[in-house]
Amino acid sequence: MNIVLVEPEIPQNTGNIARTCAATGTVLHLIEPLGFSLADRYLKRAGLDYWNLMEYHVYRDLESFLRQHPGIRAHYATTKAPRGYHEAEYRDGDYLFFGRETRGLPENLLEKVYDHCIRIPMRKEARSLNLANSAAIVLYEALRQNGFPGMSAQGELTGREEQDGPWLDYV
Repeated sequence: MNIVLVEPEIPQNTGNIARTCAATGTVLHLIEPLGFSLADRYLKRAGLDYWNLMEYHVYRDLESFLRQHPGIRAHYATTKAPRGYHEAEYRDGDYLFFGRETRGLPENLLEKVYDHCIRIPMRKEARSLNLANSAAIVLYEALRQNGFPGMSAQGELTGREEQDGPWLDYV
């Protein structure tokens, strides 16, 4: 899968999305201008030490990205979409687009791709969800539909003894 962030503004959101991409094998595409430097300490801290586990690319602008990736299958997340994200059919290699935290994706783009726009259901009184949360919600639905390729759904206990706490009395 691919996540495309169009002009993201908040480094912590992009760092969290980078971490999600690393954990899922998803490629991250960043469209400039960015509201931060890629050397930003908040970006690095939010992504922790996962940057080396992921692939990411930076593009001068949306036009440059589209020229380099003609004919892609894409889904555009927006509060203005005609259908829910869970109603879309996702395929391996799809591109999931997300816009700026403050304005979303440009409306002139949405007009051209409206049939491919998706929305996360929420109360009418809410403007939107956090960008990192939105990306994770949509990405995991796309991955679920494709059988979570290359991912493990099983974990195991470590066997390390941890300090007991009073909370154990409630379990």
